[in-house]
Amino acid sequence: MLYELFRSLLDWKAVENLFHYITFRAAGAALTAFLACLILGPAVLAWLERHGVKERVRKTPADLLEPLLEAKKNVPTMGGILLGGAILLSGLLWTRFDNNPYTVAGMGIVLFFGALGLLDDWIKLKEEFQGLRAWVKLLLVTLGSLGVALLLYWFAIQDGKLSQLSLLVPFDKDARIPLAFAGPVSWFAWCWLVLAGTGNAVNLADGLDGLAAGLAAFTGLALAVVCYLAGRADFAPYLYIPYVPGAGEMAVLLAALVGACMGFLWFNCNPAMVFMGDTGSLPLGGLLGYAALVSRHEYILFVAGGLFVVEALSVMIQVTSFKLTGRRVFSITPIHHAFQLKRIPENRIVVRFWILGAILSMMALAMLKVR
Repeated sequence: MLYELFRSLLDWKAVENLFHYITFRAAGAALTAFLACLILGPAVLAWLERHGVKERVRKTPADLLEPLLEAKKNVPTMGGILLGGAILLSGLLWTRFDNNPYTVAGMGIVLFFGALGLLDDWIKLKEEFQGLRAWVKLLLVTLGSLGVALLLYWFAIQDGKLSQLSLLVPFDKDARIPLAFAGPVSWFAWCWLVLAGTGNAVNLADGLDGLAAGLAAFTGLALAVVCYLAGRADFAPYLYIPYVPGAGEMAVLLAALVGACMGFLWFNCNPAMVFMGDTGSLPLGGLLGYAALVSRHEYILFVAGGLFVVEALSVMIQVTSFKLTGRRVFSITPIHHAFQLKRIPENRIVVRFWILGAILSMMALAMLKVR
C-alpha cells in the first residue's frame, strides 16, 4: 500500500526507488508489526480481561505440573488477535499488490486460520466445551488447504512451471520428488499435510511462556530469506533452486510475522501476561507452511522449524505407543512438559529451545548452498 501511495503522490525518484527494494520494505514491515503490538497490546489485554477471556487449565496426570499450570490460570488468552492483527496491518502497508497474488493469498490465510482459531478458542471459554469438534476443525482446515492448493496449482499453470511443484532434496541439486504426479489430488494432499501439520505443531509448542512465538520468529526469518532468494532471477539459478517470480514479496509478509512475534513476546515472556491460543498458533503455522509451499522449500521449514516437528512427533509417538502397547514412551507430552517434570525451570527450557531453534534456522539456510 505504501509503495503505491508514494508512487502516486510523490514525484521523487529516490523515494520511489527506495520502496522498490524488498529488503527495505521487509525491515519496515518488521518494525511496524513490532510497534503495532507494543502500542495496541495494553488495550487488547485490557479488553480480554474485561470480557473474561482467560485461560482454562485442564487436569493433567502429572502431579508436579499441577502447581505450574495453576499459575497460568486466569491469564488472558486469544492474544492471537494482536498477533494476526499486527501481521495484517503491516502486510497491508508494506507489501506490493500489483501483479503479485502471493501476498494477498498469504494475508487471506492469516485471516482464515485466525478466524478458525478464534472460533475454537471462543468455544473453549465455556467449561463444558473442549473447542470445536475434531471433525469440524479438520473439515475447515481441509477446506483452507484445498483453497491454497488450487491457488498455487493455478499459479504454476499460468507461469508454465507445473514441473516446479516438487519437493527439493537437500544436498543434491538435481534430485526432486514430483508432488503433482497425480494432478491436483496429490498436490492437495501435500498442501494439506504441510499446512495442517505446521499449524498443529505450532499449537502444541504453545505450552510454555514465549516458546511458540520465539520459535516461529526464527523459522519465519529463515523462510523470509528463502523466499527472497527464490524470487530473485539472479540468485535462484546460482543456488540451483526454483525461480518463483513474485515469491520475494513473501519476505515482506514473513518479516511482519517476525516483528509481530517479537512484539507479542513483550507480553508473552515469562510470566506471561497473555497467551496466543489457537487464534495465534493456527495463522502462524498456516503462514509458515504457505511460505514454504510458495518458495518450494518445504525441507527448509522442516529443518528450521525442527523443534515444532519434535513437539508434534513426541505426541504422535506417545499416542501410538499407548494405543498399541498400553505403555508411554515419554513421561508426558508435548515434550517440553517432560523437561518440566525433571524440575528444569520454565525460563531455562524456553531459552534453550530458542537457542536450538536459532541454530536449526542457520543450518537450514546453510543447506541452500551445500547442494
